[in-house]
Amino acid sequence: MRDAAWVAEAAGGELVAGDPTAPGPRRAVVDSRGVEPGDLFVGLHGANADGSRFAADALAAGAWGALVGPARAGELAESGGGAPVIAAQNTLTALAALARAWRHELGCRVVGVTGSTGKTSTKDILAALLAPHLRTHRNRENWNTEIGLPLTVLEAEPGTDVLVLEMAMRGEGQIAELAAIAEPDVGLIVNVGPVHLELLGTIERVAAAKAELIRDLPAHAVAVVPAGEALLEEHLRDDIETITFGPDGDVRLESFADGRAVILARGERVELELPFDEDYNLANTVAAVAAASALGVTPSGRLDVAFSALRGEIVELDGGVTVVNDCYNANPMSMRAALEHLAASSAERRIAVLGGMAELGESGPRFHHEIGHLADALGIDVLITVGELALPYADAFGGELHQVGDAEEAGALLEEIALPGDRVLVKGSRSVGLERVLA
Repeated sequence: MRDAAWVAEAAGGELVAGDPTAPGPRRAVVDSRGVEPGDLFVGLHGANADGSRFAADALAAGAWGALVGPARAGELAESGGGAPVIAAQNTLTALAALARAWRHELGCRVVGVTGSTGKTSTKDILAALLAPHLRTHRNRENWNTEIGLPLTVLEAEPGTDVLVLEMAMRGEGQIAELAAIAEPDVGLIVNVGPVHLELLGTIERVAAAKAELIRDLPAHAVAVVPAGEALLEEHLRDDIETITFGPDGDVRLESFADGRAVILARGERVELELPFDEDYNLANTVAAVAAASALGVTPSGRLDVAFSALRGEIVELDGGVTVVNDCYNANPMSMRAALEHLAASSAERRIAVLGGMAELGESGPRFHHEIGHLADALGIDVLITVGELALPYADAFGGELHQVGDAEEAGALLEEIALPGDRVLVKGSRSVGLERVLA
């Protein structure tokens, strides 16, 4: 970033201390425990705590400066040792404004990625496809909210060619809020499914919330959407280019065998060597290739992708047991895909450790019952349900069944019953905390 005066103006704040001409920070952080020299500490006001009260600690740890509320700014100006101190009435709004200004300074292209399931993996795949061709920056892990997304933008180095920004939502207006910060040139909607029904009520409203990304694209932009997705049809625009992906789409999978995928992308033949074979990640790859084509990039060769944590991680346990640790989140779409892949995997036994799927509202019991029925139909050998929300899985499952109260119990049970050659899927909503199964 340019200098302290520019940072204050871009954030819509007031520089109350520090040299206006001081070279700007290298990034922004909101956790004082993670401060490194050169960081701008932003004190966010949360439901339970005011982050501004940690600003002095951040400055003492070597922070470049602090962006805080007016009340705290005065104190820091006197005690901050000459570091830049910027006062803003609403520090979250200021963080968003600063990120939007930096996005303009970068002058790069931006891809916004959202969807009901698979958006994080698609973001990771797309960034890996683009990296050999363009200097690419993406969200790390789950930095996909009104806090994480601007922090991601502010981490991008000068000279960045493209930002690949995952955008999360739980309700209406949230994608629009993120799009207003990122101002994407390409909007990719991976899919639409029954998620966040507790707040949104119907899948049509889920589609409309996701489609805020399409609605808010500028006229020169490109929308990338699943082919034949009726839920998005009414949200498509005549004044922007639309690229479809999937069966019968503009970009589609022609073949996949022995790790090699052939994708037909708008008249071009794309050949990739992939380090995975799951159907859902093949679909995510096709979506990513479609987004890459919108940027004029034709990928090829081996795909080296580092997936975000807790998303399909393969863990080999002592004793010859393989665990697919996919416990970051779950919904009916992703649960179905994960179980189908488990059923198709070579193993002595297939064990599913399933937590509940949150935010499904009144339809929750039905969706859980359907997943239990699917596990039974697929021939999953052992089902371990974790927590009260997961109990309806058992209603339709006829195989070996265990029901436990929490992740620790599931881990202890798994250690007891898992045998050499078994393959285990661990999956559930984030609130269940299934990462503790392997602790």
